Amino acid sequence: MFNKLLATLSFLFVIPAYLSAQNCDRIISGRVIDLSTGKAIEYANIYSKEAEAGAVTDSLGYFKIQNLCNGSYHISASHIGCLPKHLFVQITKDTSLIIYLNHNSEVLNEVNIIGEITTATTQESQTLNSEDIAQNSDKNLATMLEDVTGVSSIKNGSGIAKPIVHGLYGNRLTILNNGIAQSGQQWGVDHSPEIDPLVANKIRVIKGVGALEYQGNSLGSVILIEPKQITLDPHVHGNARYFFESNGLGNGINIDFEQYGKLVAWRIVGTLKKSGDNKTSKYYLRNTGNQKANVALQLEKTWNKKLSSDLYFSSFNAELGILRGSQVGNLTDLENAFQLEEPYFTEDNFSYSIDAPFQRVNHHLLKFKSKYSLNKKQWISLTYAGQYNLRKEFDVRRGGRTDSPSLSLEQKSNFLELKYHHYLPKNWKLKTGIQGNYVDNVNKPETGILPLIPDYISRELGIFALANKSYKQTRFELGVRYDFENRKVATISTGVPREIVRYENNYQNLSAVGGITNDFAKWLSVAYNLGYSVRNPEVNELYSNGLHQGVGGIEEGNPNLKQEVSFKNTLSIKTKIKNKFSFETLLYYQEFQDYIFLNPEDEFRLTIRGAFPVFKYEQTQAQIMGFDAVASYQFFERAELVAKYSFLYGSDKTNNIPLIYMPANNLYGELNYQIPKLGPFENVEIQLNNRYVFKQNNLLPSQDYLEAPEAYNLVGVKLSSKKQFKKVKLNTYLRIENLLNVSYRDYLNRLRYFADDLGINAIVGISLSF
Repeated sequence: MFNKLLATLSFLFVIPAYLSAQNCDRIISGRVIDLSTGKAIEYANIYSKEAEAGAVTDSLGYFKIQNLCNGSYHISASHIGCLPKHLFVQITKDTSLIIYLNHNSEVLNEVNIIGEITTATTQESQTLNSEDIAQNSDKNLATMLEDVTGVSSIKNGSGIAKPIVHGLYGNRLTILNNGIAQSGQQWGVDHSPEIDPLVANKIRVIKGVGALEYQGNSLGSVILIEPKQITLDPHVHGNARYFFESNGLGNGINIDFEQYGKLVAWRIVGTLKKSGDNKTSKYYLRNTGNQKANVALQLEKTWNKKLSSDLYFSSFNAELGILRGSQVGNLTDLENAFQLEEPYFTEDNFSYSIDAPFQRVNHHLLKFKSKYSLNKKQWISLTYAGQYNLRKEFDVRRGGRTDSPSLSLEQKSNFLELKYHHYLPKNWKLKTGIQGNYVDNVNKPETGILPLIPDYISRELGIFALANKSYKQTRFELGVRYDFENRKVATISTGVPREIVRYENNYQNLSAVGGITNDFAKWLSVAYNLGYSVRNPEVNELYSNGLHQGVGGIEEGNPNLKQEVSFKNTLSIKTKIKNKFSFETLLYYQEFQDYIFLNPEDEFRLTIRGAFPVFKYEQTQAQIMGFDAVASYQFFERAELVAKYSFLYGSDKTNNIPLIYMPANNLYGELNYQIPKLGPFENVEIQLNNRYVFKQNNLLPSQDYLEAPEAYNLVGVKLSSKKQFKKVKLNTYLRIENLLNVSYRDYLNRLRYFADDLGINAIVGISLSF
């Protein structure tokens, strides 16, 4: 009896303890490698949240975490100056990992994932990663992209901005929101892209001529807003970010959650922002506050090994104030406003209130995509996207009508696409597709005035084919695209009696691209691209007729405009010497036939809503040329110097005069110093930066109402740190812009006629990852 009892107790207590001990001797080991150089990374931190244990890599990049039980683990790998890597692993035995970290943040060219074929492309691009986006949460899309070499922005004050790439913006620049061309009122220089950049995991700028697979009117460059694919992890994870900025007393919060559930993988992102009157170095800019509320939902489902689907919805909602002093009552006041030290209606007190003039914008996107694999080398994808855009602009109006919008536009668009992908023999890859797009744009009858642009319906059909091949150290790309557009326009005559005037436009376009890249050595790579593209004149360029309050001017279209034809050449050279010094440059030359531009007339027109300058759309033969350059030198492991320079020259060849509205050349430098541990802070980075913007001297006095502003120099400082607390990671940053509180005006800020640009601004941000 005693023996039986002893055996039972042994089974209940001794055996489980033995088994438990056996299961908790697992080891995770591995090596951390620099993605850009292939070399081992020393002193990288490896940490497991569940085990609350970690390791540091040795001089050869190796690490080992011991005494782990069988189960699921979240592993994070980080190193100063690198983007962190997060892994989810199931441990049932000793496990070995090879972890690649990206240690080179200053790159013009990268291996792109364009569409769904992963390949090293000949197209030049630069990327803002998730960390760049998080540490610039206070900015809108355009100002965030100013950190990219060759990218600037055209602004209508501090809160309204559009990105410019190599001198092109608006109708000439395609912005893709999760693979869908943004559809709205992008023709206006005062119409910011209705996209929340915080929904993105990365934002890429493709600077070459490889936009053929995307629907839109791009003449070269493309901006891609790319949400992250949901991590294969059954647990709920997320991020919570908060920022505060001193100039405008702005606050913002961004939260996202995600889970790869059994039924469906999901992610939800939400953003709230609010700021008040901005301030120059001397005075407040009355009525320049803004507020935004945005949300995005992402669902992914893998039905079986061959079929997968995803659904994406985003909603962008904003109210954007416009400087009160930019709207004046008569010609004398307008001329005086150009000369005043401070704009009209300037007040000494700060305010969050947003009054007329202001914009109210809503944009919603719904996207559904399914991918079906025919076999390992072929697959097809079907995509539908619907967009709804509502834009209302409010002016200071007489007779108690300020609450009624002076511009009210509603646009509905529907997009359908079928793509076919094929890995061919001899390392060829083929992608073809057919796309259809339907746009219905109407003026809502609540303004009480004639519309600025007419109602229209657009029907588009596009077909494209792209092929690329890798052979040894050389890569080739070829592409062709055909587009047809039918556009029906209904406008109201300006003469009395009022009549509805109808137009119908039909356009056919053929575009083509070719490129080659060769890696001559491990330290030298050269790429060349040539593209031919055609752009149809947009409705605003053809038929605008009235006051565009957002830019403080009267715009008049030209119904005789022809299609715009462009040839663009790019040449990039990339070199790296001993992992200490790197240099990259991108040279470009773009020729235009029938270039369309908004020309300021030598006229000021008095209307019942005030006095305004007059702009008319015209065409000319033009060229834009320039180069982007990035150089970096690493003094030692913790210190790096980075320099960037952008040069651009635009000319009107027909009239032998400069091309207006071109960005001024600029030079940027930063000194980065990294400290692995500083008191309670880890992975501390300190940056001192300086941006010098030259005066736009390529401009005649007769081409603008005022001479281009003088050159200016802005000094900035940034500090950031990271700290791991068991299952939560804390990121903090402090960024100070215009540290010396310089008074300046920027040539491409349309409100430079009335006021200075922003003074000193301190931004504090905190982020929790869990």
